[in-house]
Amino acid sequence: MPLKRSATASALREAAPGLAGAAAAVAVAVAAHLLLPALPAMTMAVLLGLLAANLPGVSGWTAGPARPGLDFAGKHLMRAGIVLLGLKVSLGDVLGLGWAALLLVTAVVLAAFAGTYGISRLFRLPPRVALLVATGFAICGASAIGAMAAVRRIRQEETVLPVALVTLCGTLAIGVLPLLARPLGLGPEIFGAWTGASVHDVGQVVATAQTAGTAALAVAVVVKLTRVILLAPMVAAAGFHHRLGTAADGAKRPPVVPLFVIGFVALAGLRTTGWLSPAALDAAATVQDLLLGMALFGLGSAVRVGQLLHTGARALLAALASWLLIALLGLAAAFLMFPPA
Repeated sequence: MPLKRSATASALREAAPGLAGAAAAVAVAVAAHLLLPALPAMTMAVLLGLLAANLPGVSGWTAGPARPGLDFAGKHLMRAGIVLLGLKVSLGDVLGLGWAALLLVTAVVLAAFAGTYGISRLFRLPPRVALLVATGFAICGASAIGAMAAVRRIRQEETVLPVALVTLCGTLAIGVLPLLARPLGLGPEIFGAWTGASVHDVGQVVATAQTAGTAALAVAVVVKLTRVILLAPMVAAAGFHHRLGTAADGAKRPPVVPLFVIGFVALAGLRTTGWLSPAALDAAATVQDLLLGMALFGLGSAVRVGQLLHTGARALLAALASWLLIALLGLAAAFLMFPPA
């Protein structure tokens, strides 16, 4: 027992510099978001990680003393953040869309997943990277990538490129979609549904939809959270498929559904009961933002821009093609959900 305690204390000391740096980065990201509300704090956390990994003087720190803590954040804090993400999902709000809209959103997610995976493979991305890109684009960005990587036992280093791509395209949507609303003649509800059905991260959805007012934002959030709830069955299906494969080759079989995904579903159920006060939900949302922000900073800090430019040209083209596909699928679904008069 004393040896175990000593090892735990040593691991905590080793992780402390990276975790402290990640927490400080989240504070800067939140401050930047308050000054520029159109820039989501989670996007800023990834960008700060990229800067920390590539600026002279700081890059040595992220690759050296801070690396254990940053890796811990990218893996374990990401999972904890996904669990708390469940508290943002009210099944009552989702069911309030109606069965026709739910089927449409599900169809968009499945088509986006299959289409993005196909496009990624067409551009010769490795199967595991293509799987992560498809998951992030179709469901909920970096959180979905983290969940899929865990259930498929994909190394953390392989999540870096998909997270960078989903962050880039989600940020692109914040600037592009509002510019298209007027030329396309989109009312607030159609624009909100389009945003919720096609933009990746929850924060990016909010930043995009709020440009068209509160009606657009309300629709966008519910449609987006409908996509988020699909994280659990998608990850469970992937886990079941992976379990079958490992059973065939005699390897140790992973659980069909990881504990953190079960936690996500449990907290979504708790949110649906209405037992939690608004103050408790706000506090949980703050903790979740802190955890995911630290995780995204940790993942961003592993990206070397030189290496990304050398290896990521095909990936960037695949991501842009996938982003266009999902935007078109989401727009079609929005028009079907809210037919123009």
